[in-house]
Amino acid sequence: MSTLAHTMMTAARSADSGLASPGELDRYPYAEAPAVDRVGIPAWDGGDPELGRVGRRAAGSRGRGLHGQLVQQLGQMIVSGDLGADRPLVPEEIGQRFEVSRTVVRESLRVLEAKGLVSARPNVGTRVRPVSDWNLLDPDIIEWRAFGPQRDDQRRELNELRWTIEPLAARLAAGHGREDVQQRLADMVEIMGHAMAQGDALTFSRADSEFHSLLIQVAGNRMLEHLSGIVSAALQVSGGPVTGCDRPNETSLAHHGRICDALAAGDGTAAEAAMRQLLTVHPEVERVVPAPREH
Repeated sequence: MSTLAHTMMTAARSADSGLASPGELDRYPYAEAPAVDRVGIPAWDGGDPELGRVGRRAAGSRGRGLHGQLVQQLGQMIVSGDLGADRPLVPEEIGQRFEVSRTVVRESLRVLEAKGLVSARPNVGTRVRPVSDWNLLDPDIIEWRAFGPQRDDQRRELNELRWTIEPLAARLAAGHGREDVQQRLADMVEIMGHAMAQGDALTFSRADSEFHSLLIQVAGNRMLEHLSGIVSAALQVSGGPVTGCDRPNETSLAHHGRICDALAAGDGTAAEAAMRQLLTVHPEVERVVPAPREH
């Protein structure tokens, strides 16, 4: 096994076990929100208990400190519909409810505003925006939709988008014969093979995600490169151990290898065809591959 493969598999197992990596030792978990009836914590106007709810999704979210956790919690609640469109968000109440500073609340709302989830206007305050204003290509919003009430629509839309983006990226990448990139892609295939042999679905998923992201990044199209995060999010919510809807298999691994071979040969047509075959293998994608239109 290569050093890269061993390192990646070890890191994946550590993350899966909940152990902190060296760079995460200084992070601390987001404190659980106080109970609604806790003395000294005012209730939200309107008696909305949902706004103070901290579910299992937030408890298991990425370790990003208080600021990141508040963004995660409020974002999930907006996307799930717990906080409907035009719902006012009062910073002081948020700070009291989640026991965070005014600075944390302010910065969190700025992040949500950049994602199109909320708007802040003078004399109006901060309010939740309608779905039509959301940045639906934002990786965080993709994740929140995929694990909320809109999960089926989100996964279908992601798979349709992948079918459009990735075959083109594979064809374009074949025209960029960079040996370092080709070696990195081959390394990812090797890691996937070792992970599959050991039943390590998490490492397989992470190597798969890096393979597809790297392929898009070397396609030579900056607009496609901007979409690499979308593909990573799609893999995480539609085909990895998070959902259990697909498992590593020999067919998928073989198609990844064919893509590498086509890139090494500079054969864009073969690379595109291999990518289409790979995407069709996935059970969710197979149901959404566009059928020929009748004329």
